[in-house]
Amino acid sequence: MRLGSFHVLLIGLALGGSALAVSGCSVKTEQSDRPPAAHEFPSAYRAVSTMAGNEFANEDQRDNLGEAKVVMDLAAIQPGTTVADIGAGEGYYTIRLAERVGAKGRVLAEDIDPKAIQRLGQRVERERLDNVSIRTGDPVDPKLPANSFDRIFMVHMYHEVSEPYAFLWYLRPALKAGGQVIVVDVDRPTEQHGIPPRQLFCEFGAVGFKLVQFVLRPELNGYYAAFEATGNRPEPRGIKPCNTANGKTGTQ
Repeated sequence: MRLGSFHVLLIGLALGGSALAVSGCSVKTEQSDRPPAAHEFPSAYRAVSTMAGNEFANEDQRDNLGEAKVVMDLAAIQPGTTVADIGAGEGYYTIRLAERVGAKGRVLAEDIDPKAIQRLGQRVERERLDNVSIRTGDPVDPKLPANSFDRIFMVHMYHEVSEPYAFLWYLRPALKAGGQVIVVDVDRPTEQHGIPPRQLFCEFGAVGFKLVQFVLRPELNGYYAAFEATGNRPEPRGIKPCNTANGKTGTQ
């Protein structure tokens, strides 16, 4: 699910009509078009990037920029840390996280693309990474074990999540006390494979997360954001969706 940038057409958001899909993005608005696991949750009233590949950029190029080191340092990844890499793709972060967390740490790599998971599995075996587990994910519910992770990484993939409120709601119990969800993305419209920070903050906030760190770094060609769960997890039908026009909760 790691994606490169490419030009797509802008579309208008229809809040009460049928599903729309153009040039690399989609907006689903009818309940019949949504997975059953998402029916209790509000829809995302914004465009959702469609998956177009699993390579965001050449790994050597990313290492030359120091991307993974910057992100892991900001996230305080250290020996013994447990991490879920959601949207792991070809394993750029999975491999580097495995080295950083060491034998006492664990990395769970997940992606919804079975072919990417197969290639990642071969890579993990080839590099003999005994501290890595891999599995095919679910686009609505990542099905992570409860109270298991110090950090959950979502790098250049959150804009592809078609049901963000459901996804974050199901994901939240997987964090340990004091755990964080780490998002690395680009400040541009979701239909252009990024997400404006204000929209990101609003969607996480709607599911009971608070922003604890936000950093703009040239090594990332974008931003780093870290969130912690706060208070009680809201009831699905009580979640107020974000207004894409102003980044505030509440329907348009």
